[in-house]
Amino acid sequence: MCDQHEQEELHKKYTRRDFATWAASAGLLTTLPGVANAVAVTEREVSITTPDGICDAYFVAPTSGAAPGVLIWPDIFGLRPAFRQMGRRLAESGYSVLVVNPFYRQKKAPTAAQAGKTPIAEVMPLMQALTPAMHLSDGKTFVAWLDTQAEVDKKRKIGTTGYCMGGPMAVRTATVAPDRVGAVATFHGAAMVTAAPDSPHRLIGQTQASYLIAIAENDDTKDPEAKGALRAAFDGAKRPAEVEVYPAAHGWCPPDTQVYDATQSERAWARMLVTLGTALA
Repeated sequence: MCDQHEQEELHKKYTRRDFATWAASAGLLTTLPGVANAVAVTEREVSITTPDGICDAYFVAPTSGAAPGVLIWPDIFGLRPAFRQMGRRLAESGYSVLVVNPFYRQKKAPTAAQAGKTPIAEVMPLMQALTPAMHLSDGKTFVAWLDTQAEVDKKRKIGTTGYCMGGPMAVRTATVAPDRVGAVATFHGAAMVTAAPDSPHRLIGQTQASYLIAIAENDDTKDPEAKGALRAAFDGAKRPAEVEVYPAAHGWCPPDTQVYDATQSERAWARMLVTLGTALA
């Protein structure tokens, strides 16, 4: 779902049509809409000790007391201004949000020289160096870190969201902390259904979360059976889930990508807020 050829073809298809939208700022970063009744937040860069090193991350939370924690797994372009903006916006909606650098073992953020418009070939090796075992270890560590923060309400479940390669990471996080993770949302998730025994869809039964699975139209075209396999997995595990194909290209959610779709991104964001609001209540 994230191969170089496909991304290049998508960029050719969507760049001209969407240029006015995603070129709104110097970093090709579109300003997201404001939050209605936004709460005041405080933000800081943090360093988290893991079994494999020190992860650099961004933490932002309401100033008015403890709130449900949410762990955000970025896409292949990593921790950058777009995801800080998304994290802050979610915090303004009443959540204590941790956005991590998934590539901390290799380099500190920023890991993509041109953010969301970086050629895939430049960042693919970073993604390929990660393993499912690393996802599990990191997910367990980051959930535990959130539970040490005064801004996180430990009486309420934690949510986790994943974009592109972050989709499987979010699901695996729910397996290592099933008693804590109550909601998982994935957006244009990569490799959510594979033949591997540890494919994310095969892990649903190990979790206790509610799910939102937002699939890109071209990912669905490439693998039309995946959505059915995911729905069957959720039904089999008796997990609440919303699985939907969006009329947008892989990568449509972050506001700095070349295929950013403001309308469909806002639609997915609204559904995420519903999922988090219900599951983390």
